[in-house]
Amino acid sequence: MNPPNALLAAQNLTLVRGGRQVFEDVSLDLAAGEVLLVRGPNGAGKSSLLLTLAGLLHAAGGTIAPDEPQPMHLLAHSSAVKTRLTLAENLRFWRDINGANGLEPGAALERVGLSGLGSIEAGHLSAGQTRRLALARLLVTDRRIWLLDEPLAALDDAGAGLVAALVAERAASGGGVIAATHDDIPGATGTLVLS
Repeated sequence: MNPPNALLAAQNLTLVRGGRQVFEDVSLDLAAGEVLLVRGPNGAGKSSLLLTLAGLLHAAGGTIAPDEPQPMHLLAHSSAVKTRLTLAENLRFWRDINGANGLEPGAALERVGLSGLGSIEAGHLSAGQTRRLALARLLVTDRRIWLLDEPLAALDDAGAGLVAALVAERAASGGGVIAATHDDIPGATGTLVLS
């Protein structure tokens, strides 16, 4: 039975990909204000779990609640940046697809430390700047649940601080975060270990 305040809950999830069992009997509950870290060695299925929770992979067994999928953000390991578009165009693209109920692109860029770069093509960014642009995508459309895959990848200490602040803000606003990561994220309220 899932807690009544759960934003997202999974019971006994099993995933098989390419004939190989990736994980088995994984259960979790994410309530408003919680930050859950998913840990485990490379190949344990951390990224696959996020894709399953997002509805992009189909579990071989188990359940995910609520039954009606709710809008959530998935920040995958790949930043999903269109290199030929400017930073502002990238954010407008994602805002048009996901809904314009968050920050304006310029404000989102400022929030992630990329102010003044809106007219630059994304292909000219460093790896860390590209990751910051991907984080800005989370801000142009407000969604209660964030699924983050290695959110600190390619970021320096200041970037890691930015992620910690954004995650804390999401939790404080009544949202929830599940982050597959090898790194610590301050404010985490729980850990799920895949082996």
